[in-house]
Amino acid sequence: MSDAQRFLLTVDNDKREASEIAVGTAKREHFAGGPASTAMLVGVDSVLGIEKNDAKLLEVVQSLGEYLIDDDATVRARSVAYLAAVLASLDPKFLSKQQLSVTVQFFCDRIQDATGLKEAAEGLAAVQKSFRFSSEHAIQIATCLFTGAQDLQQHPQSSRFVVLKLMDALLADQRKAMKSMKDDFIVGITDLVSGEKDPRNLMIIFSMLRVVMVEWVIVDHVETLFDSVFCYFPITFRPPPDDPYGITAQDLKNRLRDCISASPYFAGHAFPALLDKLDSTSPNVKKDVLQTIAACASSYSPPTMSNNCTQLWDSMKYEVFNAQEEDLADEALQAIQAIAKCLSADATSATVQSSLSRFLRPITTECNEQLREPQQKQAKPAGQMLGVVARASPISFSLVLRTALPPLFPLYQDAGSIGKRRALLEVVNQLLESANAIFEVWSSSKPPVDIENPLDPFRDRLFEIYSQALMGAAKGEVSYRVTSLRGLLLMANLQGFLAEDEIGMIVQYLNDILLLEEVQGRGELRHEAIGALTSISKFRPNLVTDITFPAFMARLPDFETNGEQAYVAILEGLAKISVENSVFELLVRRLLNKFDMVLQGYSSPAYPHAILSTVLYVLEQRELDDAAKVQLYFQRLVIGLSHTVTTSLTQSANSTLLSNDALLDVIGRLGNVIVRRLDDGRQHEVANNMYNLFTPDFKPVLSIEQVSKEYSRTMIVSTYLLAGIRPNILISDDINSHLQTLVSRAMHETDPSTRLAYLRQVALIANKWLNQDHTPLLEHVIQRLLGVLNDNTNDNEPPSPRDTATNALRVLFYLTKGLLLRLSPLINPLLDSLLTLLAHPSQGAAAARGFALLLAPDPLLSKANHSIIRLLHRQRLFHYCVPKVAELFRSTTNQAVRPNYLVALSGILRYVPSDIIMSQLDTLTPLLLQSIDLPDAPVRAATIETLTMTIKDSPKALETHIPSLTARILSACSAPDAANPLRVRLAALQCLQLFPAAFRHELLLPYRAQVARKLMASLDDPKRDVRKEAVDCRAVWLRMDEPED
Repeated sequence: MSDAQRFLLTVDNDKREASEIAVGTAKREHFAGGPASTAMLVGVDSVLGIEKNDAKLLEVVQSLGEYLIDDDATVRARSVAYLAAVLASLDPKFLSKQQLSVTVQFFCDRIQDATGLKEAAEGLAAVQKSFRFSSEHAIQIATCLFTGAQDLQQHPQSSRFVVLKLMDALLADQRKAMKSMKDDFIVGITDLVSGEKDPRNLMIIFSMLRVVMVEWVIVDHVETLFDSVFCYFPITFRPPPDDPYGITAQDLKNRLRDCISASPYFAGHAFPALLDKLDSTSPNVKKDVLQTIAACASSYSPPTMSNNCTQLWDSMKYEVFNAQEEDLADEALQAIQAIAKCLSADATSATVQSSLSRFLRPITTECNEQLREPQQKQAKPAGQMLGVVARASPISFSLVLRTALPPLFPLYQDAGSIGKRRALLEVVNQLLESANAIFEVWSSSKPPVDIENPLDPFRDRLFEIYSQALMGAAKGEVSYRVTSLRGLLLMANLQGFLAEDEIGMIVQYLNDILLLEEVQGRGELRHEAIGALTSISKFRPNLVTDITFPAFMARLPDFETNGEQAYVAILEGLAKISVENSVFELLVRRLLNKFDMVLQGYSSPAYPHAILSTVLYVLEQRELDDAAKVQLYFQRLVIGLSHTVTTSLTQSANSTLLSNDALLDVIGRLGNVIVRRLDDGRQHEVANNMYNLFTPDFKPVLSIEQVSKEYSRTMIVSTYLLAGIRPNILISDDINSHLQTLVSRAMHETDPSTRLAYLRQVALIANKWLNQDHTPLLEHVIQRLLGVLNDNTNDNEPPSPRDTATNALRVLFYLTKGLLLRLSPLINPLLDSLLTLLAHPSQGAAAARGFALLLAPDPLLSKANHSIIRLLHRQRLFHYCVPKVAELFRSTTNQAVRPNYLVALSGILRYVPSDIIMSQLDTLTPLLLQSIDLPDAPVRAATIETLTMTIKDSPKALETHIPSLTARILSACSAPDAANPLRVRLAALQCLQLFPAAFRHELLLPYRAQVARKLMASLDDPKRDVRKEAVDCRAVWLRMDEPED
């Protein structure tokens, strides 16, 4: 059996095998298209290859002779497909010029065969890639397609697609030859593609036609080309679900828009047609029209736009002044701005004779007229219009400003109300924003503009008006003052516009607002003032350091009096404006000096804590890449504050102050930020001094048997220093003894903060400094802890047996956390021990809550602190524990223990990504539903959040549980109590709101009335956020199954 026969028999059933037969014909490769039995049946081991000269191309064609003239059109098409597939497999250099010509003629003759159009086009596409393919061949193919495939729309989409891909390839690779066809090509291609509706094909057609429109001389065919594309406007295509090609309506719109805007010759046809469609009642059509006009303005020449700009303005201004939807007004403004930009290209100066000036004159006249009543509805869009066209170019800005700004001054002076004045200032702000977009500003490096800033003659008057508005208006006129503040900042941001002393006055105004005025309303003015100081500090940091800092620091008290916390707002302001390096360094220096001063007085811990928190905030906002700066901060923050802590313990006046948990915590966090960025040499120094806090005379807590509560709290600082050290740094000569000491202290410590410090150190050491050599040590520690939990300890001095057991459980979980993150070999047996503890009579509930700790984010056990964190640690915990928890839950008969398994499961799932959970969803769903019934509020909230995530990602998995799921979620929406705090109620309502979009409506409709009735109670919830969610949720359920508008 010949290759041709096998191809014809195979092609409909197995295209891959058929393709390999064709490749074998071309390349002399062994038949590998199907199983060995297939090759034996056809009696072929290999085929002779054309490229090896064992077979001639002519022989292949001759072998198809009877099939090429067969009465069955399908057989003829398959035979052509076989030849096309063989040619596609040949080397591009194989065919001679004579063979190529014969082959092209052969396929062109087959174009006339209606059934074989696709196959013939595939053959032509194959030979088009040949090395000797010439422009004559390209012209021959194009002519053949134009004459032989005129009824292209009668063929299937797949055939049309192949023809269009061939035409596109000719246009891309043989552009010169196609252009040589001149008008024949234009007429031919427009006839060829006429009437096409398939989106894939249209994407190709629009691309080809745009090339023709841009590169061909189309003067005699303008209307034909325009009609060939505009007949598709506007695009209303909606892609089907699961569209494999990914073509969107926006893709088609963009291609079509590129065609309409391709040539200025289209203007006479495009603009009247577009403006006619602008009268449509559909917002989408209007949006398409406006975006297309903007694209045309960006592409057409200035003379073309000059001839059409007046009618465009007359039509589009209605969309600005009377738009029902804000986004339509924005699109109209963008289109008008595009016209102004286009006309600006021909304007060399701000003369009244230019086309730009003629276009802007009616715009400014109309806007000035609307602004006579600044509080009317159309005044705001008039201001936006002025700002947008002014932003088009420097010349446009000059023309607009010259006619729009002067009339605003008398209107402002004569305005009888603050509301009118505010509206006018907002218009001026629009012009100032345009100036910031056109001219040089401090915060960017735009190229300089050739013309002078036309705002210069108005500078003094503007500065006076804005200053009076900001500082002279009543304190309660917040929006008016905010508008004036924004204007002053816009003026200050213009490079060289205001003098140094004028910017200094603005800084003083801002200081007065922040320091001397009470907060009005929701604090908008204060927020704007801090933002303005932050902006000014970026280009004039000297003004902030010279004016703002002394004023702010003078307001900070030396000690807190009567519990007043006025310093909080001052510190927040200082933190936010310290962006630049010079300002930041001054802030740190001043605040640390203030901290030392506060410690000398009598104050509660809240004030020094606020000072150091401010330093920490600004420190965390910076990269700290400068090694020299890091060393400086190490001396001042790490060593300096450590000395302060140790010194305070010997001075009774300050010992209470610096033994405060929160204050020690922020000191530790400051140290941690610096230590983790130190080089290895400095980290060795930290490792040697982290327990004596860089004070030789200070005895480390771990070396003292009996230690006071205040003294032991220094371990909080030591823990943060330890966390920042890299794993390669030696922290102890005897890590075994060190770990066991920490475990003992953690088991007996009664102070929660100090105990947490010990626990975190256990986790850090297990994660970073223990390896396989320490397996015996870990096994001993684990057995010791489990012994305590099982009342088999030899320790004779616990505070009480129950406290010791609880602390031992805490140690066990922190130890597990450190080992889990690094995926230690001991983690599986350790997890088994923890799962066993869920049934413990006295510690089972505590063990269940402990599972949430294992994956919970910890600021100390983090990548930033060089902890060893493996990528798959979440997967390991989930896949190892969840099936076992589910099995234990099902097998237990002890009803008192069953909630422990649900709580443990909830703790694990809380921090596991949704894609991991989906793999065990069938097992988890019944357990999750029962977890909602638990009285533990954090567990209920975490479970509902997990279910919400599941509904978003895999709703079908929950369809069979809709009745019980709906009832349980509704119960969690009910009146607030200990089991339904705010977090639970919000989570439940947000989950319930997803149901109509996620599940089939026929499954939900039986419960619609019940949901609507139950949610009535949530509408009266004492919390506003809950009431809002309840309104939205109820509306979604009530709209379900209603017909769309």
